[in-house]
Amino acid sequence: MPPKGTRPDSEKLERVVAEARRERERRERGYREQALKIYPWICGRCGREFSGANLRMLTVHHRDHDHDNNPADGSNWELLCLYCHDNEHARQLELAQRGAGGARSAGQPATHKPFAALESLLKSKK
Repeated sequence: MPPKGTRPDSEKLERVVAEARRERERRERGYREQALKIYPWICGRCGREFSGANLRMLTVHHRDHDHDNNPADGSNWELLCLYCHDNEHARQLELAQRGAGGARSAGQPATHKPFAALESLLKSKK
């Protein structure tokens, strides 16, 4: 019987979440170690070089954004510094939001003409 004041459901949920976190960390260690052996310790975007002292700031980015797609040849990975990695994911989120109908889609021309009335304004000043 569980201790007084605790719920068996919450304990089970905590165990499941903890196990999922451990599994994710184990999986990440595996492909991170592989990627660090395959690739030079340089950010693939900004070109910053890393060494043992700051290696923790170098991350593995999945090109197809599928963290379960980890081919042994590393073809789905690139090493990115924390800043470039965050920027890449922000770009992907922005693209996804645009696709949802919010802003214009990539490839469509802009329709706003900020200088359309400029000629008439300049003429009125004369």
